[in-house]
Parts: sequence; C-alpha cells; structure tokens
Amino acid sequence: MSIDSVFVHKMWNDNELSKMVDGGVPFPMMSDTGGRVGKLYGVYDEDAGVETRGRFLIDPDGVIQAFEVLTPPVGRNVNETLRQIQAFQLVRESKGTQATPSGWKPGKTVLKPGPDLVGNVWKVWKTSEAFDE
Repeated sequence: MSIDSVFVHKMWNDNELSKMVDGGVPFPMMSDTGGRVGKLYGVYDEDAGVETRGRFLIDPDGVIQAFEVLTPPVGRNVNETLRQIQAFQLVRESKGTQATPSGWKPGKTVLKPGPDLVGNVWKVWKTSEAFDE
C-alpha cells in the first residue's frame, strides 16, 4: 500500500516490477491516497505528503505482531519478511508451546518456552543448527 494512485501502481508494475518479478507483483497493491491508513500507523508525513516505508505483520486476529519502518534510501528484505511470517505462523499454530530463536528458518531447532529455558537459550543456540545458513 502506498499513497500512489492505482494508475501509478499499474505503471510501476508494468514498467519496472514485471521486469524483476516474472508476471509482476503476485498480490494486490492498494492505494492510500491522502494517507489515511498511513496516519493510523504513524508512517504518513503530512507536511511532505509522503509515507515512510513501513512493513506491518498483522495476525488473523488483527494484532500487529511485528513492524519495521525504513527511510526511502534503505531497501527492505523480502526474504526476512517471509521468514518472520513463517516463524509467527509456527508459534501461532503451536499455541505458544514453541518459540523461534533469532535467525530461525523452517526445519531448524525451535525453543520450548518455560522456566527451564530462562538463562539457557545459549545452550540451545550453541548445540543447534538454528543459526546455520
């Protein structure tokens, strides 16, 4: 979603994104002309009339689980966003019986939250492949 019009989104997709992503963006792009949604999330700069780049991961219950706001010169990492979505999905599906360490990827070691884990995360980290590339 951006403050750009649907027409600007179409031009961007047709003339740039489609050259980087086969078939263009695989999801709908939304327009926030006027910055109403951006204001709600604190990323709209009314004086400049622009939105700062923000990424918000919102769970099925409408709760923001993660967010990242970057100034325009810094690009986002889509792979990290996808990794975080997978981690949040795993934690949600486990109903909180599993947690993911920093850098966790699907198939890697998960943590079991509880009193025994406090002060012992390093042991899991040291002996697992959770952080291997």
